Amino acid sequence: MGKSNGSSQGALKRTKLTLFEGIALIVGCNIGAGVLSLAYGAKNAGWPVLVFWVIVAGFFTTISMLYVAETTLRTKKPLQLSGLAEKYIGNTGSWLIFSSVAVNTTGALIAYTVGSGEILHELFGIPHFMGSVIFFFPSVLVIWLGLKAAGVAEKFITAGMLVIVMILVLASILGPGLKGAHLIYYNPKFAIPVFSLTVFSFLAQYIVPELARGYDQNNIKNLPRAIIIGMGITGMLLALIPMAALGLTGPDKVTEVVTIAWAEMLGGWAFFMANGFALFAMLTSYWALGQSYFTNIIDRFKVKDETDKKSRIIVLGVVAIPPFILGYSGFVGFVDALSIAGAFAGIVMAIVPVLILNKSRKVQEKEPGWTVGVLSHPIIQTFIIILYTSAGVYTLLGILNLLPKGW
Repeated sequence: MGKSNGSSQGALKRTKLTLFEGIALIVGCNIGAGVLSLAYGAKNAGWPVLVFWVIVAGFFTTISMLYVAETTLRTKKPLQLSGLAEKYIGNTGSWLIFSSVAVNTTGALIAYTVGSGEILHELFGIPHFMGSVIFFFPSVLVIWLGLKAAGVAEKFITAGMLVIVMILVLASILGPGLKGAHLIYYNPKFAIPVFSLTVFSFLAQYIVPELARGYDQNNIKNLPRAIIIGMGITGMLLALIPMAALGLTGPDKVTEVVTIAWAEMLGGWAFFMANGFALFAMLTSYWALGQSYFTNIIDRFKVKDETDKKSRIIVLGVVAIPPFILGYSGFVGFVDALSIAGAFAGIVMAIVPVLILNKSRKVQEKEPGWTVGVLSHPIIQTFIIILYTSAGVYTLLGILNLLPKGW
């Protein structure tokens, strides 16, 4: 098939995002509740080991995301990951990637639904269930309003998150102070568990096709810029928050949820700010992951038009209602099953971007306007597959208690 500069519309419509909105979608997607437990997860290995893996995982995940970006730019219709997989590697690949999106998103939305209820209970004393209901409405409303609304909402809330983190980190440094001995300690023996934990702290591959339909030919380079800057900010947050927690308390006293450690060391105001950050983190990640899952369902099940209200109601119900029910059902075994499936999903996400990029280059449906260049070298592609496959296998064996988790 020959090259073309044209594009065509499918069920998913193109919209317009600013560079800042794209960056905010990336950061919001990545920074969920998991960042609050990174310090605890790395306490035995030490902060230097965590930073090393944040850099490695962030670098190669960014490259994987850029593969998806170039693939979207080589494709006429706006498609999600499942649609791109169907187009370039067939129906089986499409269902694998859709399952990956569905499993990881559902698991995350369960955590955010329940976690938001716990936070609002701690802050205001309201029942957990009511807290989750209060969280549910703005979460679902933004997804209903669509990609542009998600970008605008992410922009403001992500900016607020960054301000809160900087206040807490500066207060930790200028107040009680960080102890250098706590930050230079490291134990390579526990490096592998932290590697697995860190790799899955970057979730934003799913959001790349959403970003792609937010940039037209006039500002197409904002797509890779948003990915690179957004991933850089993500990496900074994944390093700074554990730095403050471990530097304040040391590895022996760090709490499983970092908000508790900050409250103990800085006072009650820090408890409110840190929990506010956690709530914002859950909200932004819910919007980004939910929006991506929403459009993947539209893509995979061939909904004719994403603007059709009846279709939107049905798809939004599929995205938002099961996590709420499962979160309060007591089906712990089901959540464990999601964790196991998530490990396989990580492996799928390692392989599929490489395959769809290489095939889209052979098909050459459309002139991309931007390419990843030397970053698509076979050696780098192979390393990405090995990195994510190893992380997925280790996570799976850890869940099954066949390998140590490291904390």
